[in-house]
Amino acid sequence: AEEHAEVAMKGESDSEEEQDHVTSKTDVRGGKFALMQQADRVMGGKPQAEVVSSGPNGSAPFRNKQRVLVICSRGITHRFRHLMLDICKLLPHSTKDAKMESKDRPSVINEICEMRGCNGALYFEARKHKDLYLWVARTPNGPSAKFLVQNIHTAAELKFTGNHLMFSRPFLVFDASFDGEPHLQLIKEMFQQTLGSPKGHRKTKPFVDHTLSFYVLDGHIWVRNYQIAKTEATGETALVEVGPRFCLQLHRIFAGAFQGSTIYSNADYVSPNVVRAREKIVKSAKYAARTEAQRQSNLRK
Repeated sequence: AEEHAEVAMKGESDSEEEQDHVTSKTDVRGGKFALMQQADRVMGGKPQAEVVSSGPNGSAPFRNKQRVLVICSRGITHRFRHLMLDICKLLPHSTKDAKMESKDRPSVINEICEMRGCNGALYFEARKHKDLYLWVARTPNGPSAKFLVQNIHTAAELKFTGNHLMFSRPFLVFDASFDGEPHLQLIKEMFQQTLGSPKGHRKTKPFVDHTLSFYVLDGHIWVRNYQIAKTEATGETALVEVGPRFCLQLHRIFAGAFQGSTIYSNADYVSPNVVRAREKIVKSAKYAARTEAQRQSNLRK
């Protein structure tokens, strides 16, 4: 009888252990399912750019809605491509896409921005493998500005001693001339919204160790990137250039994103085709004068 009682107690204990094991499995599965449901409720079917995340140092929740599309056209040269990649390294909230076909209108970028969840765009448009145009636009409602990029020097070819963290937040420094004219004020606001790194972005480093500087001189906007460093001898703060460096000449400002009416046109803008045509005329005049002098010398002989 005692042996039968011990066997019955063992059977009851084994059944209880199996039941506890089953309940623990169901609890784990139920917990995972509950977390998935909670995540779905938080996401709400929205794109990744609108996920709510806690801010730094336990601050208020930050909803990341800032994303800039960086795209280029076909026929871009290696020099232009390296400049685009240097700018992408300065923008932690940027995303790249495939090259645009030359036959497509720039307004197609609005649809790409809508699919990628972007509210800004930088479009590098190459012409004749010689000229580079930069479109800065706020999608989908605009405005947008078209610039001619000149005096291009990439960070790799400059080989400056300056260095800063990738994806760290920059100071945006603007010349006092940007507050003098209305179109420069609009350009300043567009640069702030497009090139400024959003606070609390998941890729942004919590450091401010470089500056993006914009200066107006001779009707052009000169762009420089400096590192904020301290000199070892005196301990004073100094600016060390990192690169890239380039120059922007404004062509037009449109009311919409890559389309719409022209709200400003630069009267001092000269197309690179016109510049090259004038250079050819000057060279042809020199050649004509040289051949005429040779013909006159032959006649005198």
